[in-house]
Amino acid sequence: MGNNEEHLPLFTTTPAKARIPFKFYVHSIFVGICLIFVYRVRYIPAKEEAGRWAWMGMFLSELWFSLYWFITMILRWNPIYRRAFKDRLSLRYEKALPGIDIFVCTADPVIEPPALVINTVLSVLAYDYPPQKLAVYLSDDGCSDLTFYAMLEASRFAKTWLPFCKKFKVEPRSPEAYFRTAAEPHGDPVMANDWSSVKKAYENMKQRIETVTKLGQIPEEIRKEHKGFSEWNLVANRRDHQTILQILIDGKDPTALDMEGQSLPTLVYLAREKRPQFHHNFKAGAMNALIRVSSRISNGPIILNLDCDMYSSDSETVRDALCFFMDEEKGHEVGYVQFPHTFENLSKNDLYGGSLNVIMKVELPGQDGNGGPFYIGSGCFHRRESLCGKKFSEECKTDLMVWNGIKIEESNASVLEDTCKILASCTYEEKTLWGKEMGLKYGCPVEDAITGLAVHCRGWRSIYFNPERKAFLGLAPTTLLQTLVQQQRWSEGDFQVFLSRYNPLVSGYKKIPLKLQLSYCPYLLWAPNCLATLYYVAVPSLCLLRGIPLFPKISSAWVLPFAFVIIVHRAYSLGEFIWCGGTFQGWWNEQRIWLFKRISSYFFAFSDNILRLLGLTDFAFVITAKVAESDVSRRNELEITEFGASSPMFTIIATLALLNAFCFVGGMKRVILDMQTWFSNPFTLQILLCALLVIINLPVYQGLFLRKDKGRMPTSVTHWSLMFAGLACALARY
Repeated sequence: MGNNEEHLPLFTTTPAKARIPFKFYVHSIFVGICLIFVYRVRYIPAKEEAGRWAWMGMFLSELWFSLYWFITMILRWNPIYRRAFKDRLSLRYEKALPGIDIFVCTADPVIEPPALVINTVLSVLAYDYPPQKLAVYLSDDGCSDLTFYAMLEASRFAKTWLPFCKKFKVEPRSPEAYFRTAAEPHGDPVMANDWSSVKKAYENMKQRIETVTKLGQIPEEIRKEHKGFSEWNLVANRRDHQTILQILIDGKDPTALDMEGQSLPTLVYLAREKRPQFHHNFKAGAMNALIRVSSRISNGPIILNLDCDMYSSDSETVRDALCFFMDEEKGHEVGYVQFPHTFENLSKNDLYGGSLNVIMKVELPGQDGNGGPFYIGSGCFHRRESLCGKKFSEECKTDLMVWNGIKIEESNASVLEDTCKILASCTYEEKTLWGKEMGLKYGCPVEDAITGLAVHCRGWRSIYFNPERKAFLGLAPTTLLQTLVQQQRWSEGDFQVFLSRYNPLVSGYKKIPLKLQLSYCPYLLWAPNCLATLYYVAVPSLCLLRGIPLFPKISSAWVLPFAFVIIVHRAYSLGEFIWCGGTFQGWWNEQRIWLFKRISSYFFAFSDNILRLLGLTDFAFVITAKVAESDVSRRNELEITEFGASSPMFTIIATLALLNAFCFVGGMKRVILDMQTWFSNPFTLQILLCALLVIINLPVYQGLFLRKDKGRMPTSVTHWSLMFAGLACALARY
């Protein structure tokens, strides 16, 4: 290796190009917004005039939209993009690569089936990485012997799967994903034979796991196969049990070999202790238990955490991440490397807006440019020290040497199982800094956001890396209700952060740049968006019915700033969405989901936070279902919106959809009876807004009145929404 090669960086950073058109867009929209405010202030109705308070509400709503737009532009102002050089990493550090500990978390064997979980586990077990430096841990917060059985089966299948992957360079290395997408090879008889036998072995294993899962219990003959099953003799229920720790593959054991005689990575099952009188702190508590247990078993200086439904689709992802940690010039500054969330079960036009493409391809690179992306809970490589509370200092430059000098206690698996159980007990964290200054933080449902913020405040840099080949693939919600419930959980937790001492404008003051503090705010303020959106969706329509104009006439010059801001802003949104790989229909679906989220998910998230502050409610963690029924999946593929369940969220959505339909009819009647042209009618913009809302709600009307399948809107929702919408219109008229 030449001297030039030795000094080349392991990663490069490139700023976004063609920023002049973007900055022109921002400045022109800003001018348009200012003109709208001038109009609102100049033409505010007199005290005795009808509609004064409605007018002031419009002004406040538009003020909120403008402030929120401003902080979203901060996210987009300076995006940067990273490139990693794995070849340089291999040339310099192949014999000095650090240990990697991988944490996979699951919590419910029904919602997160064991067959799904082990595919994620197998995909990371098969990483293109020295097996003696790789350890995979599963945290089972459901304490399910069904999940343990699946892990036991996976540990046996790994002896066949890992050498097959390495021999034929298989991608992706989740067996389910690979055999679902790969065609049987015919050109190479050796590979064809191996392919068929490995596929058969996988299908047999999957069938055994699914049979036991459907049975709901472990047959006695299987329980005799491993000592670990005896642990469940002492389990009262999933919320009251002792620590269960089983090292299924001990990577330090010279007899732990695959079918080719090569070493296997370490594989560990953990169900931490739970007792009714102790708060278990959800996923954050599970992660902290894993951090402690792994420090005694493998103690890898780099930790990757994954959700159980997010398998690795690139076997070299770990090397990509190490390029950032091991770069000689800037690597010592990096606290964590965040990869994007991508999904494999999206419909062609992303019916429920689940791709998160704009966030992953535009906003996170922008946050990276402002000081580093936030931690989004999965697909993230952490420096163990930064996660455990260490503050950044220039002395961290010596980490590369320290990493290779890490020693762990040499004990056999059974001894480690016994000695490490105390680290996952309920009482271990009492009177310690765990959950406060060490590990993932407690006290908030979005533990990832506040943990990442704490890492930033301790002086570490974070990196966002979006490789050409997707690093991880997960499962997005496949029904509208799943989407809305997930969004409620996220927005409720984010707003809770904003209202707490973890608010980045408070906890990050003088610790991180102001632009990074503000970069957190678009997500922390999702929930309050409901107020302005609900107002804009309902009040102009009701005022149309009552005969109160809220916008300038088409013939007035004041209509120009409204038209300019609306058209240019939406055109930019469409262009951004298509640039991120979407379609026009996908963008339209995104607008619909954007509306639904704001008037339902965010409303309940906002309300729950207010009730929580008043001490009237508490947070409950909700897991999103990972497997859909066949008819639901079929409707998702056909892009037919799935309602199907009775929910207060659907009642709000249907009520507002019907309200706008009734008001649109009333508005058109007014235009016809008044014999005014569209050009001179003071209600033209209100009618157009109402018409737009009617068009965007067409799937709701279909679900209410036209569809007969199981995915239609429930009858009870139809009745309640008709009553509420009719009552609102009657009150507006009289």
